[in-house]
Amino acid sequence: MEKIAFLGLGHMGAPMARRLLSAGHPLTVWNRTAGKAAPLVREGARLAAGPAEAVRDADVVITMLTGPEAVCAVADAVVPGLRPGARWAEMSTVGPDVVRELAARLPEGVTLVDAPVTGSTDKAAAGRLGILAGGDADGLAHVLARFGAVTRTGPLGSGAALKLVVNTAVIGGVALVAEAMKLADALGLDEETARGALAGGHLGGAVGRAFATDVHFGSDLAVKDVVLATRAARLPAMEAVLAHYEAAAADPRIAHEDIARAAAHIRNTK
Repeated sequence: MEKIAFLGLGHMGAPMARRLLSAGHPLTVWNRTAGKAAPLVREGARLAAGPAEAVRDADVVITMLTGPEAVCAVADAVVPGLRPGARWAEMSTVGPDVVRELAARLPEGVTLVDAPVTGSTDKAAAGRLGILAGGDADGLAHVLARFGAVTRTGPLGSGAALKLVVNTAVIGGVALVAEAMKLADALGLDEETARGALAGGHLGGAVGRAFATDVHFGSDLAVKDVVLATRAARLPAMEAVLAHYEAAAADPRIAHEDIARAAAHIRNTK
């Protein structure tokens, strides 16, 4: 089986890497905070001292990092060490511009696929993520399928673009539900009655996400994604939503907590 290097072992990366180990792939891991790799090392992964070492002998490289800055910083170390024939799946949420910048830096013979995911930690552990794969994913499809259902989105960068569209809808929907519930509070409505009415309507999915307790998508990451989206297009409603999430991310008690906590913050803001 292919030798895989997995870089980035946060809330999503760790369970995804574990699925590769369970499938029998020889796995090398790296994380900026090395301690987060310890459980995977105990399960059979090899810990690399840095990104360059991680990818040196890899057939497949997977990056699952926090955002554009982290991906570009890691790329500085990774790109020179990629061997001809290597395939790189960039699975972070970074937007299509960063994907194209990475592609322009790659040595000849290296294939890049943008393959961000939909779903959260529960689906990552169960192998039920949605994979939005842009570019020539043929050589990586069987690896990506370890994480969930693969959707081919089009040319390189299209997966990253679609991920911004999906996340914008989710983040905006959660904020809208929070404000609708704030209105219900102001009008003196029973909380469960209002929530049930919203859940039974067109915003049902967003209602579930706004009150979720078993997933993780931090408010700080929501800010990053909305910033990427509002740079790509004029989105007045999302610019207003961004202010809500920035306020939540500025609160150290919930900055890294799930956006459901940000929804509660929006609802309780005077």
